[in-house]
Amino acid sequence: MKHLPIALSLAFALCTEASAQLHLANSFGDHMVLQRDIGARVWGTATPGETVAIAFAGKSATATAAKHGRWIATLPPMPANAEGRELVVTGSSDSVRIRDVLVGDVWVCGGQSNMAWTMSGSRDADIEIDSADTPQVRYLRMPQIAIAEPQTDFPVASPTHKVGNWRLCTPEQVEACTAVGYYFARRLHRRLRIPIGIIDTSWGGTMAQHWCSKATLRTFATMNSYFATYEAKRKEWIDGGKEEGANRRYEADVATWQKARDAAKASGEREPRRPNKRNYENPGDQGHPGAMFNGMIEPIKNTALRGVVFYQGENNSFGETWKPFSSTFPAVIRDWRRAFGVSDLPFCNIQIAGWSTRRTMTYDMNHHTNIIREVQLDTWQDTENTGLIVTYDCNSNGSIHPGRKLPVGERTARWALAEVYGTTDRRNKRPIEWRGPLYEGMRIVDNKIFVSFVKETARGLRLNKDVAFGFYVAGEDKTFHHASARIHGKTSEVEIWCDAVKQPVAARYGWSNLPAGTLLNGRELPAYPFRTDNWPMEPHQSTGSYVRGK
Repeated sequence: MKHLPIALSLAFALCTEASAQLHLANSFGDHMVLQRDIGARVWGTATPGETVAIAFAGKSATATAAKHGRWIATLPPMPANAEGRELVVTGSSDSVRIRDVLVGDVWVCGGQSNMAWTMSGSRDADIEIDSADTPQVRYLRMPQIAIAEPQTDFPVASPTHKVGNWRLCTPEQVEACTAVGYYFARRLHRRLRIPIGIIDTSWGGTMAQHWCSKATLRTFATMNSYFATYEAKRKEWIDGGKEEGANRRYEADVATWQKARDAAKASGEREPRRPNKRNYENPGDQGHPGAMFNGMIEPIKNTALRGVVFYQGENNSFGETWKPFSSTFPAVIRDWRRAFGVSDLPFCNIQIAGWSTRRTMTYDMNHHTNIIREVQLDTWQDTENTGLIVTYDCNSNGSIHPGRKLPVGERTARWALAEVYGTTDRRNKRPIEWRGPLYEGMRIVDNKIFVSFVKETARGLRLNKDVAFGFYVAGEDKTFHHASARIHGKTSEVEIWCDAVKQPVAARYGWSNLPAGTLLNGRELPAYPFRTDNWPMEPHQSTGSYVRGK
């Protein structure tokens, strides 16, 4: 039996005793995609000691259920194939059949809300959903499970639910697909002409520490307060009678609120806010250190993959949540590679977009988002087989959820085509270009700063419509001013100056919570935000300074 009610399925995932029934893990389902050219792993549970046989496309494998009932087998490597075929798993007295299975490349798309943002909510939904014509691109949207202990499976509500089942990227089914993931996969499919599968593990509002293992997080001093807060809330919830006690408190608080609301209405005063039911739920089922890693990554860790695309960082941009990010963000990459068993698994990070509004210069120069983007940049530069995609130019109104997901997905596909697949431009045989101008160094001549970029990223360096936005300079007083800029054609540098700064010592670009930058290369890929200084930054609404690399 493939699908179970949520409660029963989750009980299965939590259970350590063996199941007497042959069960295939819920990540396997009709219309799924198996990874090509790598031995695809198949796993589930059965009676301890039971022999399980797997057959697919003329290939076979066997496994024996261990004492806890779990089994895993690996099929021989297979080439890509767009023909829907049947995967059959047979035990001693039962069998499971998965239909319309393709072989291609499988990618995990993770992160928070800008990855979770679906096609139905994207800017181009009105034309893209009805235009979806890629049934060989398929996706599995994982249920959002936060839990204290690592899980071996995830719940599925029904065989037709939008969550927990493989779906086709067609007009009838694509609306629930991650928009960034869809545009990424669609471009890969069109260029490579193979099936593409997406496993969507995103969850809005999550922080990097939710996507690491607890064992890793315990090694970071900046995580101590997060563990202490969670453990205190969890103890309070247990001591307060768990769910039953929480429901009593909620009902009592609602009754008190109703009286206060009625009194406010009668006196013409502002009505109080209704108690939020979520604040009375089990803290163990909400975001806490390692929770999403346990509930959403552990259940699929046996999956053979081509790589990962990860879009997260916004929720580490408030208050003091930036403090653990320089440790936890690189740890996400390490822990996921360790979980999936590939030490150099391709991992592309998407740099956070801008939101809110620009305010004072001091506010902009010290905003948390600058820290997050810089940590993302440094992590990319320090970590092999990773990528970083710029997004700040995709926002038009200051929303934390830019509706333009197509350029983000297609830029990410450029990275994959160039770095993972090694594709080249058929006209000139050069690698596919995917990076915007990347800061390399600076020199000061008289009252101007000349900034150079990594050569391969600066071909055709230009200012969009010849307008210089997003540049800043400062002198020894470390006070920044808006600056002018132009392309120095002979050296492919950007020449930056400000009449108010007679002796500049540092320059920055795109350095704001809502950057407005116009620096591009010939491929019209935007420059990465950069700064030539490493001065400490003092984010508002927090204590202490951020120092690069510490």
